[in-house]
Amino acid sequence: MTSSPLVTVFGSLHYDIAVFGPARPRKGETVAGTSWHPKFGGKGGNQAVSAARRGVPTSMIGAVADDDFGRFLISNLHRRHVDHTFVRRDASQSTGMSVAIFDAEGDYGAVIVSGSNLTLGHQDVEAAGELLGRTTILVLQNEIPDAANIAAAKAIKLAGGRVLINAAPARALSNELQPLIDIIVVNAIEAETLAGVPVVETLGGALEAARALVRIFPEVVVTAGGAGVAYANSEGSEIVIEGLKIKVESTHGAGDEFIGVLAAELAVGTAMKNALARANEAAAKLVATKETDRD
Repeated sequence: MTSSPLVTVFGSLHYDIAVFGPARPRKGETVAGTSWHPKFGGKGGNQAVSAARRGVPTSMIGAVADDDFGRFLISNLHRRHVDHTFVRRDASQSTGMSVAIFDAEGDYGAVIVSGSNLTLGHQDVEAAGELLGRTTILVLQNEIPDAANIAAAKAIKLAGGRVLINAAPARALSNELQPLIDIIVVNAIEAETLAGVPVVETLGGALEAARALVRIFPEVVVTAGGAGVAYANSEGSEIVIEGLKIKVESTHGAGDEFIGVLAAELAVGTAMKNALARANEAAAKLVATKETDRD
């Protein structure tokens, strides 16, 4: 591995359709919306864009179909200065997509259809071997198969890089993947799934969850929404950072912004406390920005 910082994101790309209305529909209910627009998305894609925005060289390994959705996603990666050399075109599936419905308060619910993201695996790791050999921080999520994450994490560990996983959406991590993880980032729901104990979405609750999970993972970051973020590592260090007071416009993408900035800062050697503070600040700034005003 070279000394030059490089973030590589191995993960999901989704064509997002954002729908806006006064409220999210209940079961069997139809709500009249006010507007909609297409968005670049997928946890992997969003995190790669976030890292690249910090000025750190960033590459994306992923899969899209040769369709309009896929071309839209590739175009956006290019425009946002993310290397997409290893975003594979897959003819067997449609491009991953999601529909997110936003209410008047900026909260949302979403449905994703993974499509081509589920084809990611060993072949993509092998194709990107040279890239992974130069990678400082590999970013993973739970929107692609566990076997794909394992293959990528093994390659990075052999090359001397670090593995950061955003264990979202919530699911159990395999016994094969867990020992390969250097840093895990979760919210309260995901922490509860992994720790097996109730987690309160407060700063104190986040720290307790980090203390529980550090028995399994070397470094743990637990986000607590607007309350802030807590960190613990296996050497006994702990960090607590309070949330910034902002007016919430939309919570969509806040977690991905946090992950991308954190990975970029760690890749260039920023101390964990400062990296967490900058990621926390970037996520708060995004939450305070209306969906329609975001790049």
